Amino acid sequence: MRRVVCVVSACVAATALLTGAQGLDPAKLLKPGTDSWPTYNGDYSGRRFSSLTKVNATNVGGLSLAWMYRLNTGGGPVVGSSTTIKSTPLQINGVLYFSTPDHVWAVDARTGREIWHYLWKSSGGNHLANRGVAVLGDWLYFETPDDNLVSLNIKDGTERWHKPIADLNQFYYGSVAPVIVKDHVIAGVSGDDLDIPGYLEAHDPVTGDLQWRWYVVPQKKGDPGSETWPNEEMARHGGGMTWTPITYDPDLNLIYVTTGNPQPVIAHKNRPGNNLFTASIVALNPDTGKMVWYFQSSPHDTHDWDSTQTAVLIDGEINGRPRKLIAQAARNGHFFLLDRTDGKAIVSAEYVKTNWSLGYDEKGQPVPNPAKMPQVDGSLVSPNAGGAANWQSPSFSPATGLVYVPAARAFSMFYLYDPSDNPQGWGGSDRGGYSESMVQAIDYKTGKVRWSHKWDGPARSGLLSTAGNLLFGAGPGNALVALNATTGDALWHTRLNAPISNGPITYELDGLQYVIVGASDSLWAFVMNR
Repeated sequence: MRRVVCVVSACVAATALLTGAQGLDPAKLLKPGTDSWPTYNGDYSGRRFSSLTKVNATNVGGLSLAWMYRLNTGGGPVVGSSTTIKSTPLQINGVLYFSTPDHVWAVDARTGREIWHYLWKSSGGNHLANRGVAVLGDWLYFETPDDNLVSLNIKDGTERWHKPIADLNQFYYGSVAPVIVKDHVIAGVSGDDLDIPGYLEAHDPVTGDLQWRWYVVPQKKGDPGSETWPNEEMARHGGGMTWTPITYDPDLNLIYVTTGNPQPVIAHKNRPGNNLFTASIVALNPDTGKMVWYFQSSPHDTHDWDSTQTAVLIDGEINGRPRKLIAQAARNGHFFLLDRTDGKAIVSAEYVKTNWSLGYDEKGQPVPNPAKMPQVDGSLVSPNAGGAANWQSPSFSPATGLVYVPAARAFSMFYLYDPSDNPQGWGGSDRGGYSESMVQAIDYKTGKVRWSHKWDGPARSGLLSTAGNLLFGAGPGNALVALNATTGDALWHTRLNAPISNGPITYELDGLQYVIVGASDSLWAFVMNR
């Protein structure tokens, strides 16, 4: 049995709130309104941009606290990061839905009053994070650390079904926020502890049944990409986890999955070659799971640089011609702008200074410098394993033409622990040195950094840009900060109880614009009251 916990006082309010409440109209996923945030990035594009302007660069100083909700786990066990909000809340019909490992909550978006809480009784797994939930109609979907896809009724949090998505005994775990695309629930997998293959799945939203599975790495000789591995055995166990939500172009009917690093992670002697399709952006048909094109941002990665950073869809002009584009600021420190119809590179450029590549090949992909691969006596490399960017979401503003990246420049010594001919697992690690945090604003057409806002301490969170010429994100010292989206100047900040642990969202209800952000075990809501 699964358990639903509901605070008594909150249940009374919830009964009134949910009487006659409606679920998510699927059309809202294609054209979300300003009164909702219906999927992980707000819409399918990955832009994390809002057209709201009630809170703007001229009046953001009047933003004030509306409410704060601190996680109630209902007496359930707390494991790992079960009380850290790394998920992006969804806001649908005045209710916020969000998750941590083993837990899902529904909270009134106007008041922060808890409506219901669901507790999954876990059988184990890595409790590092849960990125969020998906909703379609009256049903909510999320992944568990012990590798299940679960469907709940959004009205009361009761379970409808759960289906396995991976084998816990092979050290997979579930952390990604599913994404609904037509009649598919798209789910990914996580795990770097053993040499296992990454994959992406589609499930039926009604029954939970598996519709298709696409493996990131070849599963047999002759599969696409198998020529980039030394043999079938290495390819079959080659990694490439899919732990960041996909983006989607409904006109092209393509989903864009960003894939993780190859395995073994640091040691690499037994996997010569580019190791496709790890550390790549891959376009798939969402109805079949068939690959249409790929672009590899880190060929033969040896530094744990997952290329799982969000692939952002941009409709813009290049050389005076309208183009359907896709951009990524990758973990390895390089920015890529591609044609999203065929994956051809248009721009390849550094967005922080790096020292690990020898330039770009004819495809626009970086060429690794063998001297910067991990060594037994260490190799000084920038960026570090944490990357110039990581899982925290970027944002793109069509108003400014800038891609905003929560970035870092850091140096580490990369050590090889297992120099044998057949290493397993990790076989090495990095040890940190100098690091600085910043927000980089990148001109998508050129890859040039238009402005850089450097922090005087560690700070990195997901970002949110708005038509009010604002960029919201984390600053040092537990701060939520609003920057001028055009210039990068700081306009407003407030201190929370802990560092920001997710990416901000915004929505409008009853004529008021709210900004919502998570900090450790608390969800904070700010509103313009004047």
